[in-house]
Amino acid sequence: MTDGEPDDIPIVPSAPTSNTDPIPQAFDPKRLRAGRLARLRQMMVEQDYAAVVLFDPNNQRYATGSRNMFGYFLRNSTRYIYVPAQGPIILFEYPGSEHVSIWLETIDEHRVSKVVWSSVNGRDDLSSDPFGQEIADLVRQHGNGSTKVGLDRASVNLVRSLEAQGLNAVDCMQDTLHCRRIKTPEEIACLAQSVAGTEAAVYEVEQAIKPGITENELFAVLYGNVIRQGGEFIETRLLNSGPRTNPWFNEASERPIRPGELVALDTDTIGCHGYYCDFSRTFHVGPGRPTAYQKELYRMSYDQIHHNMDLLRPGMSYRELAERAWKIPDRFYDRRYPSIIHGVGLHGETPLVAHQGDFNKYSKDGILEPGMVVSVESYIGEVDADDGVKLEEQVVITETGIAKMSRYPYSEELLDRVF
Repeated sequence: MTDGEPDDIPIVPSAPTSNTDPIPQAFDPKRLRAGRLARLRQMMVEQDYAAVVLFDPNNQRYATGSRNMFGYFLRNSTRYIYVPAQGPIILFEYPGSEHVSIWLETIDEHRVSKVVWSSVNGRDDLSSDPFGQEIADLVRQHGNGSTKVGLDRASVNLVRSLEAQGLNAVDCMQDTLHCRRIKTPEEIACLAQSVAGTEAAVYEVEQAIKPGITENELFAVLYGNVIRQGGEFIETRLLNSGPRTNPWFNEASERPIRPGELVALDTDTIGCHGYYCDFSRTFHVGPGRPTAYQKELYRMSYDQIHHNMDLLRPGMSYRELAERAWKIPDRFYDRRYPSIIHGVGLHGETPLVAHQGDFNKYSKDGILEPGMVVSVESYIGEVDADDGVKLEEQVVITETGIAKMSRYPYSEELLDRVF
């Protein structure tokens, strides 16, 4: 699976349909790939990289649109892509699978990976030197005198093999993520499509909620519909009910859901085109009405989300956002969500802005910029209580503020707006 197909037909990006829908829905796959590669290479020039060697499947996809056995290569770093600041891009592929990607205009050449199966077969000491020699030969041809080579994920022996060839091998993951923080218009269109598909899957989950169904059964509804909508996989299993909603981060289980409980979920979905959808909702299980306490939790979470969304604007520093964010009542502070916002792209990305009390521990200051896509987080639950509420929205930072990407409705019943 790649970003498009060999015979993909360019789609002209659509204009906004109205003043209330500023997010494009259509995109040209070739323009998507070209825009991302241009941003990556601009970063490389600025940071004086001769080349980067990308092992991380997300960075490979960002640079070229190439995707192959994604889950396998998340754990088995034997497929890599050589991207010089100038010169041919070379895919070092798993044997026999080059046909998946060689049609892409972003791939100039393919070779068989030098390190395929090396760890499995105890050949790391035999494969590392040929790897280093081949990359060094390429850098001498295309590096324009620079010897700086970035690796986003690699074993120590591969780094040492590059250094033995006189190259300056550095970790480029932070630079790559920083480059990816600003989304092109085509990326924003991909994200919008991913959100729309995931919203459809969440609707099917809400319709399936009833006493007796298990958390795992509901998660299967979510996952199955994500795949039907063209999505790829879900990173987490965050769907829980009743006392398992507090604290957060309990994974879906065989627990049957009972009347009067809350069901909370976080989508965490790698949706269509490989782009992330990350919003959260909490539902009430009928028959009957929510308790006053459940509605109190829900209202606080709703207020936190909307207060913090209203703050977002280009030019705001991360530290200022932390300082002005919704103040969590003391009794809920211990179980606060770790971040106020986090970036969204091919997965959860840069930036991550922690709460004021955690800022120096988890965050580094920066500035919100147009083209960033972020998820705004809230979790409200207190120690020694049964219920917790998880809400989250995905938005894009615009020139003047934000535009919402996630549009799944809130519970009128839990907001006490049922008349």
